[in-house]
This record gives sequence, structure tokens and C-alpha cells, in this order.
Amino acid sequence: MPRTSERGGPQTRARIREVANRLFIERGYDAVTVAEVAREAGVSSVTVFNHFPRKEDLFLDRTEDAVELLRSSIRDRAAGVDALESLEAAAIRLFDERQPLSGVDERSAGFFRTVADSPALVARAREIASELQRTLADELERDPGFDGDAPLFAALFLGGYSSVLVQTAGRVIAGESPTAVLDDHRARLDKLFDALRKGVSRG
Repeated sequence: MPRTSERGGPQTRARIREVANRLFIERGYDAVTVAEVAREAGVSSVTVFNHFPRKEDLFLDRTEDAVELLRSSIRDRAAGVDALESLEAAAIRLFDERQPLSGVDERSAGFFRTVADSPALVARAREIASELQRTLADELERDPGFDGDAPLFAALFLGGYSSVLVQTAGRVIAGESPTAVLDDHRARLDKLFDALRKGVSRG
């Protein structure tokens, strides 16, 4: 593909991500090199790494979105709304809008299969979950309206949400009907927040 401008900013980043996602889903993450992604996107490998410091981040590229969602759920919640209520509202909104972070958007099947087939992506996904857990715990510890055990709350919330996503991924990969997958996902979200509400939620 002809070389595009190396200074495309967000447009270049989006192009690289689009190409990488297509190649990874078509051929498998481990079978595609960064050089191939760069060539297909019309940029250099250096440019790819300028936008995505790790190869895994070409596919698992929504960490910043997840961090911002967690922070805004704690920092921007209305008076009288506790942390758990705000996180639950955010999770339900993701589900209702079928956003990528929900795990139930129309592209989830290819995403889940690609991650499951790559030990490197599985390992990076676990690292991201740990990073998000620390982010949430830090936000709660700084929040004057939260008087619970921040590390425990964050661990249980992120662990529980990750469990919901893993179960959904298994159902999607198994080829279950979209309606059954969606119904089960929403039911498990309700169970998760009900369990947290009866357990560690304070503030």
C-alpha cells in the first residue's frame, strides 16, 4: 500500500488500529507482525510503535477509555449517588448502547476468538484488568464520599465484571444465539451488582 503521511495524528492511529484489527481477526494475532500492519497501513513500524507502544495494544486498545470511565463514574457522580450505583449505571449504559467495552457489541465474536487464541493477548488482558483495579482503588481512596475498603471493593468489582465478560466470551465463541447471550449477560450483571450491594458497598 502507498505510504501515507506519518503525521496523521488521530487519523493515522485509527487507520493503524483498523488494519491491525482486520489482520488479527482474519489471520490470528500471533501470525501477524507489526511490520505487516505498518506496510498495510502505509506507515513505518516506528510510526506504529509511536501510537501503540506494545503490539498487544494494537488489539486491546481501549484501556484509556476504560480508565476514563472508571474515573468519571467516581469523580462525576451526582450528590447522593454512591460509588456502586454510579458504576452500575455506567455498566448498564455500556450494555444498552452495545459499546465495545460492554463485550456485547456486534464485533465481539471475532474479538473474543482472537484473544482466546493468543496467550500474549490473554496475558495482556490480565495486566489491563490489574491496572484498572488499581485505578479504581486509587480513585475510591481519594474520594471523600467513600468510606469502605477501596482495594477490596475494586478487586471484587473488577473481578466480578471480568467474570461476566469471560462467561459472555465463552457463549459467543460457542455460537450461542445473540438473544441468549444478551439475556445471560444482563442477568449476570444484575447478579454482580446485587452481590456487591449486599457485601462491600459503602459510599
